[in-house]
Amino acid sequence: MAKGCKMEDNERLQRQIDEVNGKLDLILGELALQRRHRQEMQDLQDDLMRVARDMYHVTVRELENIHDEVSTGDIAYLLKKLLRNVNNITAAFEQMESIRGFLEDFAPVSRQLSLDLMRKLHEVEQKGYFDFMRELFAVAERVVTTYNADDVRRLGENIVTILDTVKNLTQPEMLRGVNNALNVYSNLDIVVAEDKSLLKLLREINTPEARRGLAFMIEFLKKLTPAAGDPSTILPHDNTPQQQEH
Repeated sequence: MAKGCKMEDNERLQRQIDEVNGKLDLILGELALQRRHRQEMQDLQDDLMRVARDMYHVTVRELENIHDEVSTGDIAYLLKKLLRNVNNITAAFEQMESIRGFLEDFAPVSRQLSLDLMRKLHEVEQKGYFDFMRELFAVAERVVTTYNADDVRRLGENIVTILDTVKNLTQPEMLRGVNNALNVYSNLDIVVAEDKSLLKLLREINTPEARRGLAFMIEFLKKLTPAAGDPSTILPHDNTPQQQEH
């Protein structure tokens, strides 16, 4: 019985020793953590002091170089200016941060837009638009080098007459007439004999075809005469003389 009690006392004592050892380990761990934290703070303090010392020496050296141009009053004025505009400077930094965030968000979109634009430009180049524009620029360059500013001014003064003329030329009946005339001209195969007497000419004039041709020419000249007498008169597509509006 006494032996059993002794064993229980030993076990209780051993547990107490283990608890004390555990607490000592916790205390030692906490002391080690505080020691490491204190050492880090000391290292940080040393680094800051080293940086501050370097900044002080650099500032003194730079101020020695510019002490003739800058006075203490100027620096004080600049500092007060900065302090008065702290809110503006903060707002500017916030805007810069917003712009940077926008650019970061827009980067994927801009990359896709660039790819689409390059693909579209490749298609345009394959279709020959660039060559066409290059030739247009060459034509424009030839026009510019051929005509001067006075020619362009006179062209502007007569642009209404030119446009009316182009309008009349592009009327359907005028285009049909020009087309018929070109077809007739392309099919003409006239051979005129060298020895053509006046009597033969008068006999051919008396033919129906010659009379219709002469009648057409006479009517054409009668319509053309009023417009030829007045340079400001234009002939509309219905062949009625019309006074140009100014």
